[in-house]
Amino acid sequence: MKSRFFCQECGHQSFRWLGRCPGCGAWNTLVEEVEHGPARNVRNQAAPVKVQSLSEIMMQEASSLPTGIAELDRVLGGGVAPASLVLLSGDPGIGKSTLLLQVAEKVSGAGRRVLYASGEESLQQIKSRASRLKIDSSALELYLVFETEIGRLEQSIAECAPFMVIIDSIQTVFDSALGSAPGSVAQVRECTAQLMRLAKAKGVSIFIVGHVTKEGLVAGPRLLEHIVDTVLYLEGERHQSFRLLRAYKNRFGSTNEVGVFEMTESGLVEIKNPSALFLGQHFSSSLPGSVVVPTLEGTRPLLVEIQALVAQTAFGTPRRMTAGVDYNRVILITAVLEKRSGCCLGNFDAYVNAAGGVRVVEPAADLGIALALVSSLRDVPIDPALVVAGEIGLTGEIRPVAGAGKRVKEAAQLGFLRCLLPAANLTQVHEPGMEMIGVHTLQEALAKVF
Repeated sequence: MKSRFFCQECGHQSFRWLGRCPGCGAWNTLVEEVEHGPARNVRNQAAPVKVQSLSEIMMQEASSLPTGIAELDRVLGGGVAPASLVLLSGDPGIGKSTLLLQVAEKVSGAGRRVLYASGEESLQQIKSRASRLKIDSSALELYLVFETEIGRLEQSIAECAPFMVIIDSIQTVFDSALGSAPGSVAQVRECTAQLMRLAKAKGVSIFIVGHVTKEGLVAGPRLLEHIVDTVLYLEGERHQSFRLLRAYKNRFGSTNEVGVFEMTESGLVEIKNPSALFLGQHFSSSLPGSVVVPTLEGTRPLLVEIQALVAQTAFGTPRRMTAGVDYNRVILITAVLEKRSGCCLGNFDAYVNAAGGVRVVEPAADLGIALALVSSLRDVPIDPALVVAGEIGLTGEIRPVAGAGKRVKEAAQLGFLRCLLPAANLTQVHEPGMEMIGVHTLQEALAKVF
């Protein structure tokens, strides 16, 4: 019986405990794992693999199968790819199991057999959730099994011969050949690797649910994210009903797409027009510190309301707080406002928020954040029919943004009449009924808006 220490972040192995991992530099991440019996040498059991040149390899056209949920298909890159291993992660109670059960209903309803393997909930609990989601199981090729041992789970998959397998969750699956407890670094890594080999060998599409740590990362080593084909994160605030599905890794499509859902009593419902959801009551009131920014999530334009509050500080050092926008970006914009536009914010607290709980990370929101801060500072409202997009440079220039045509078209569809853009983008936009305002510098933008 041997004992080794594994890093929970990068999977580095050590024969003794260390305070800091030599592989990734993280502190207090080495966990002891006990190995029972001889290690299995899979490489010696396999037959030699023939080396082929690139010209000898034949292309196999394997189209993805749409799941019937358009928002999920958008993130996956068109649907479920054959022989793929997809990791779905998110906070507890965010709706991971609900989403996968709805996917199982859609896929099995299309005549494809689906196996749902649970290691946390009993079959009766899954049946109860299906009843709440109003899933009619009489006409579905949907099968359930409660199993956590990877060997017996592979036998169940071989007997059922499904097109898709859903495992909830990977932290409950264990290999009896290993002496460590389920959910440990060695168990998660080995079981995920076996599932990947099974998916490629049998042509089965496998979805696995992964828990997250308090930092919001997938529990277990980061090697888990390197093994799988696709990593999906289901995000959302507990006090908000909507959920965002993002792809942080995707071997079959783009990682820039986002799917928008709303959690209801009947499960997750797709949001066809997420811009209207994020705008809220923008048109009903015109208050200082509010401006609408057209952002791009992959190929999808989203209109987000940026809110700012500038108030006299009660302490010597002013506070800067953000929610939904990059904190460092706001600090940079504040410095440019003070240096290039003469807006004195040194004695004021500044708070910036993306309404609705959405997260905006692209620099095209810089100009909107700056105008919202100045609007709150001067206590002057911005025209509610105006949308703003532009990146601010350190010298105060307004840099062009990508996808200006999509942004303006989405704004026009929602009833906006004016658009403030970098002057370099004006030649790329041709939208009837929209008044286009081009600016070169931050000072010019402030002069035209206020």
